[in-house]
Amino acid sequence: MSSFNANLWKKTLILSSALTGALLLTGCDSKKEDKTQVLNIGYQKYGLLPVIKERGELEAALKDQNIQVKWVEFPGGPQLLEGLNVGSVSFGEVGEAPPIFAQAANSNLAYVANQPATPRAEALIVQKNSNIKDIQQLKGKRVALNKGSNVHYLLLKILEKNHLTLDDIEVVYLPPSDARAAFERGAVDAWVIWDPFFAAAEHQIGARVLASGEGHANNYQFYMADRKFVEQNPEIIQTVVQELNEASDWIASNKDEAAQLLVKPTGLDYKILQTSIGRISFGVYPISTEVTQHQQKVADVFHQQKLIPNKINIQAAIIAPTPK
Repeated sequence: MSSFNANLWKKTLILSSALTGALLLTGCDSKKEDKTQVLNIGYQKYGLLPVIKERGELEAALKDQNIQVKWVEFPGGPQLLEGLNVGSVSFGEVGEAPPIFAQAANSNLAYVANQPATPRAEALIVQKNSNIKDIQQLKGKRVALNKGSNVHYLLLKILEKNHLTLDDIEVVYLPPSDARAAFERGAVDAWVIWDPFFAAAEHQIGARVLASGEGHANNYQFYMADRKFVEQNPEIIQTVVQELNEASDWIASNKDEAAQLLVKPTGLDYKILQTSIGRISFGVYPISTEVTQHQQKVADVFHQQKLIPNKINIQAAIIAPTPK
């Protein structure tokens, strides 16, 4: 969910030597021909994957295929995709922006599926006592965001709709934790952020929404995988996507219980997670033409803003799971 940093590829490469490979053969018994494969899944603290991890149902679903699941936590989408690129994970969940930056760096990734748009789950916020009442009043103000993230695109679209550009404001690039601190002490005037950080700011410090993603940006969540892994293991990918769909359906019917499941991994209050989950759009679907076109639009905007060095073709990274 945060911006791509080329230096992190090197750091992750070093780290990957201490991690299991993307798909390892383990548990070999000299008396048996069966081999257990280890599927490494990259996840972040919030989203469908940590719910699946807590419930343990994916492990049960893959057991018949002799697949053992290993969960590898990452602080953000770019780091997760760097892990995918060097082979420390084979599958993971990220927002709109990280795959674009990874593809621009020639990463061997593939889009497998996506959740529906969740525009209400990201917003441009100000302090509750701020004198800023509308977007025009952002002129000359300091706005914090995570460079190259989903909210970078959101800010561009909000400004565009109000006939402003990045030149009209002072952009301060900060990761979420640093941005929250700067926002609280008044070092920045506004903050563009996503859930659950967004919900936390609302609940804990009374942050006020100046504009959400509604009417500005779709904010999709994508499920990404190593291209070779998808091509060689279609049944595994199909099972994982099926379990994601079932988990999404379960959360839709059990929002309070899902919020409770995420309290420990996120360290956030139950009520904050209730708010975040209340803004989720449910379901997991193959990448449609509409979603591909939207993702291409985001990539083109990033290229125009010189956030990525070259124009990329999103369709080239789309792989549909083979039906069983």
